[in-house]
Amino acid sequence: MIFKRKTNLTGTITVPGDKSISHRAIMLGSLANGTTTITNFLMGADCLSTIDCFRKMGVDIDVNDDKVTIQGVGLHGLKEPSETLDVGNSGTTTRLISGILAAQNFSCRLDGDDSLRKRPMKRIITPLSQMGADIKSENDNGCVPLIINGRKLKGIHYDSPVASAQIKSSILLAGLYANGETSVTEPSLSRNHSEIMFNQFGIDCKSEGTTATVKTASDFNGIDINVPGDISSAAYFLVLGLITPNSEITVKNVGINPTRDGIIKVIEMMGGNITLSNVNNNGEKTADITVKTSELHGCTIGGDIIPTLIDEIPVIAVMAAYAKGKTIIKDAAELKVKESNRIDIMVSHLKAMGCDIKATDDGMIINENVETPNKL
Repeated sequence: MIFKRKTNLTGTITVPGDKSISHRAIMLGSLANGTTTITNFLMGADCLSTIDCFRKMGVDIDVNDDKVTIQGVGLHGLKEPSETLDVGNSGTTTRLISGILAAQNFSCRLDGDDSLRKRPMKRIITPLSQMGADIKSENDNGCVPLIINGRKLKGIHYDSPVASAQIKSSILLAGLYANGETSVTEPSLSRNHSEIMFNQFGIDCKSEGTTATVKTASDFNGIDINVPGDISSAAYFLVLGLITPNSEITVKNVGINPTRDGIIKVIEMMGGNITLSNVNNNGEKTADITVKTSELHGCTIGGDIIPTLIDEIPVIAVMAAYAKGKTIIKDAAELKVKESNRIDIMVSHLKAMGCDIKATDDGMIINENVETPNKL
């Protein structure tokens, strides 16, 4: 396969809806009373796995193009599934739905594909068990399949060893059913889409620093949700505009939640010409993002910014290959336990394209390339 580098890319585009928000909208819409309507929903395999799971628990969910309509069954209205809940390749579905299932009055089994069966689930089994959940790894290896027997839960305070929105959200969702207060403190702030959406649905969720807190929830009603464009998808077009000569690209209505905007900060750190316009801060913060061809320079990326760009690191590595000097990405060991080891995959493929890149224990180092090849 031959790729030829183009010049003079200009235009305005939109990207599909944010995956993280789409997942959460299905879950909370299913637990609400009445109708929830979701527009610009991401029709990707992972989000469709979430829909499938809730349909199997008796929730009426209608899908029409990128619009989803849910007839919620209420906090205590889910029904015992007659078969295994297939979460596909979705770690988000697995971890978040486990928090809900832990508090139901029935038992169920969660399973996924071969890749998901290798991903660590002990990180949610431990805190949910502390809340009183009966949740076990069927093969006793800390991975799916999971057997979850619903129980009455108690609120806890959990100090998470890693900044992970999936761990936090799983515990907070369980906390909606738990007796008393449930809180999660992280070493640094992870994505806060769950906390924002809780409050949009009228659920009292408080955030202070890196701690999020919920109390036993009362019934709540369905709402209308417009999912902003996924910044992870937008990132590829932003980088394309930065590294392609004589280019200017605008991506409209992109979610720029402060817990997800690390890619914007890194572009600025590397000298990229990037501007935001039409900024809207009603719930999830959004903006139109414009980039222009730029002379980029390397930088060091690590620390608290990593959770805000964890899914954008692969495309940041590509951008770094076009930058002058050295770029160091560190504190990103979480990339090793995604659907693949993203550190090894990125280093392998960029090396194959002639890039000067090497893996480290928690990231990678990318050096300036004298000539960036265009053949793989």
